[in-house]
Amino acid sequence: MSSLAEFTTALAVVPSPVAVATTVDATGRRWGFTGSSFTSLSADPPLVLICLDRAASTHTAFTTCGHFMINILAEGQEAVARRFATSGIDRFSGDDMSVCEAGLPGLSDAAVRLVCSLHAVLEGGDHSILVGRVERTAVTGAAPLVYCGRTFTRLVPQPVTV
Repeated sequence: MSSLAEFTTALAVVPSPVAVATTVDATGRRWGFTGSSFTSLSADPPLVLICLDRAASTHTAFTTCGHFMINILAEGQEAVARRFATSGIDRFSGDDMSVCEAGLPGLSDAAVRLVCSLHAVLEGGDHSILVGRVERTAVTGAAPLVYCGRTFTRLVPQPVTV
């Protein structure tokens, strides 16, 4: 069996997009976090998943919300990723968040924004797996921010024909 150190070292070499999820609760309070894992799950229906630590202060807001937004960060948004990964601060204190699709807080200059309805919440060890059904998308064309080797980097995307 792999040790925790071996496991985390192995996964550190796997590049992943940097995703910040945001929502608004029934009282109008905004919530957000930098996701530990994000990926597409299904094309039909269109599903994505993002993982959230079950001990996180944002957990209840996201597991009970009707909708949330996933912002795939663009290069240059490392500070946003760090801010939304930090506990005990106002994560929305920056001037980079605005009201976006479906009235959800988002980053207008993120590489991609996905508005999701909460499709399912699954157990995943010490995390909850939030499965979102993608209702709306916005693609800005910005180069995505990537996390690999325990550092932020970027990939140069090839043009996508839609």
